Amino acid sequence: MIKEKEQDIRHQDAVCVNESVLTHQWYHNLKYLAAGIIFGIIFVKAEVVSWFRIQEMFRLQSFHMYGIIGSAVLVGMISVWLIKKFKIKTMYGEPITLAPKKFNKGQIYGGLIFGFGWAITGACPGPLFAQIGTGALAVSVTLLSAIAGTWVYGYFRDKLPH
Repeated sequence: MIKEKEQDIRHQDAVCVNESVLTHQWYHNLKYLAAGIIFGIIFVKAEVVSWFRIQEMFRLQSFHMYGIIGSAVLVGMISVWLIKKFKIKTMYGEPITLAPKKFNKGQIYGGLIFGFGWAITGACPGPLFAQIGTGALAVSVTLLSAIAGTWVYGYFRDKLPH
């Protein structure tokens, strides 16, 4: 029974539930490029991409990163609540749907692997490109490892217990 429910929502892996059916010219994506550049600049200025700040966090020496992460979680919670409460639509008028997720012990294992990798490399997948943009080219190894890990997961996904 659980397997059937999981397969019912499995389509979310291949195509986003909220994927737009509208087609746009290539230059409509420039707004996302601009947002990414601005986001990267903010990451650099806030020292979110600093290897030293990340190490301070994992050594419990500074609240800086915990404050940023906590703020992001709070903003995300409020945003999801507002989207649900006011049935907010995309900027093209399409409905936003949020599929319910069930807790799975694999999330603990995945979170631990993610956290260990983050602690060892000093790089979370979010700011990898910003770190590379600042000249920390050694982070390219972390980027390639993240890509390889994603590929390995995709390859073995059907064989893994979910």
